[in-house]
Amino acid sequence: MRHIHRTLMALAAILASPASAADQFAPLPPVVPWHGPSERLVARPSDPWITPAEARNFDETPSYAETRAWIDRLVAASPLLRIEPFGRTAQGRELYAVRASKPGGGPKPVLLAQAGIHSGEIDGKDAGLMLLRDIALRGKDKLLDHADLLFVPIFNADGHERSSPFNRPNQRGPRSQGWRTTAQNLNLNRDYLKADTPEMKAMIGLLRKAQPALYLDLHVTDGTDYQYDITFAFPGYAGYYAHSPSIGRWLDSRYRPAVNAALARAGHIPGVYIDSDGRNPDKGINLNADSPRFSTGYGDLARIPTVLVENHSLKPYRQRVLGTYVLIEESLRLVGAEGAEIEAAIATDRASRPVTETLTWKAAPKPLFVIPDFKGIAHDSYRSAASGGNEIRWLGRPVMQAMPVLGQIPDKVVTLPAAWWVPVTKPEVIERLRLHGIAFETIPKSRTISVDMVRLNGPELKKADEGHVPLAAKAYVHAPRQEMFPAGSVRVPSAQPLGLLAAAMLEPESPDSLLAWNFFPEILMRTEYIEGYAIAPLADRMLAENAALKAEFEAKLAADTKFAADPDARLGWFYERTPYYDERFLLYPVGRELKP
Repeated sequence: MRHIHRTLMALAAILASPASAADQFAPLPPVVPWHGPSERLVARPSDPWITPAEARNFDETPSYAETRAWIDRLVAASPLLRIEPFGRTAQGRELYAVRASKPGGGPKPVLLAQAGIHSGEIDGKDAGLMLLRDIALRGKDKLLDHADLLFVPIFNADGHERSSPFNRPNQRGPRSQGWRTTAQNLNLNRDYLKADTPEMKAMIGLLRKAQPALYLDLHVTDGTDYQYDITFAFPGYAGYYAHSPSIGRWLDSRYRPAVNAALARAGHIPGVYIDSDGRNPDKGINLNADSPRFSTGYGDLARIPTVLVENHSLKPYRQRVLGTYVLIEESLRLVGAEGAEIEAAIATDRASRPVTETLTWKAAPKPLFVIPDFKGIAHDSYRSAASGGNEIRWLGRPVMQAMPVLGQIPDKVVTLPAAWWVPVTKPEVIERLRLHGIAFETIPKSRTISVDMVRLNGPELKKADEGHVPLAAKAYVHAPRQEMFPAGSVRVPSAQPLGLLAAAMLEPESPDSLLAWNFFPEILMRTEYIEGYAIAPLADRMLAENAALKAEFEAKLAADTKFAADPDARLGWFYERTPYYDERFLLYPVGRELKP
């Protein structure tokens, strides 16, 4: 009895403590009840091939080891399936895809569906396991008559194993979820272009090997409440932002209506990916251009039809998984039915040779369009003692409303050069060009050519982001130069299928360029200096002999009192105007070969 009494007292103390785990669970808005025909996809409890998530009533998702064990058993039972390893994580876990295909008939278009890039958002894994079973053993093998499925169940495998019920406070199930970033604390869906992680290097290799007709990136979104349970977007949605316009048109005119119809038939509510202001959701939803750090922005420049799927985090896990199943299944059916049309769209975009590229975007002055029957959820606000302000409260009651869609217009548009020249001294940049499959010519001996090069004016280091300390500048000053590129340097022509991808990587003003990610920190260093006893008399002589320089200096003194009071800054100003100054300081070493 004394033991039981002590146990009860300890439990009471834990529950009374403000730091107890039970008190830390964030309260979520009310659930909107849901039932739909897709519930028929769930295996019976007695089915020997019930998936781990189904067996646990979708309360839990299996671990990496449990997932692999179930897949290994399924693959052993079906000649339609095989496992294709494609890399390893930073902690050494194997990355693998499951290929579902029928032999014979020649090459078929491939649907590459990727789950768990953010491994807490793991709906795609459990949906994919169900679909693989039904293809292999439950009569859906006709989906493979005209297409292959290449399914990656867990992309961020290290993050998947950092599982906890406290990882995603805005998400309703499963009970424990993986972590957003990798074991290196890097976000894979920010790594497509810079490709720092072993996981992303492996995925880019898989993309190049598979050459998918369609690439699905399966996520779960946080944010506001609404009725839609399965949302998605892509470059070209409603006709906006596609750098690969033929691919964008196929996605918008064929893929979007087909998937919307399939989801609606299954009882789901599909819609455009919803990104809005969490405190003022009625202001509008954002439909913006994606940069190539993201899967969709990268796919757009790499000529890969890519769809971002964002299930709604506030819907129950079971509902989300079933909707994802329907979306993947319809995507596979559509790839098989329209493989020739997709191939033609990809070929058209790969054959195009754009002369300009939009590098940055700015807010459009008015909404792109209005959704007249947006399926929202009623809300009000209350005064929070904790925040000291008004906070939103979702009421769980469906409403219909007109919703503006806010967008962007081009800001920085550049005319592409004939080519970019990357010096041999930057092997890490050349290696990334090779990784992405960007064509280049390696010169066997040194060459001196006329190029446009950029010097940074007012460089600024930003806060740490994705393993880098990004670099920006107040101005990027272009000037012609005669530049010698040593043997082993590379010439990257812009007139190639991946010319826009090369531009995003090498154009200095590109917000996702390797310069912006600070792959060139050496240009920020000065390694030679001049002492005051040498520069002061030289500067005095420069003032006495150059009237224009004297006028410029006096104007600087009058305009900048801090400069005027700093002897070192004053002498430094003269040093910069002498032939002793390092003429490569702040010079971006990639040259732009202009068209004749």
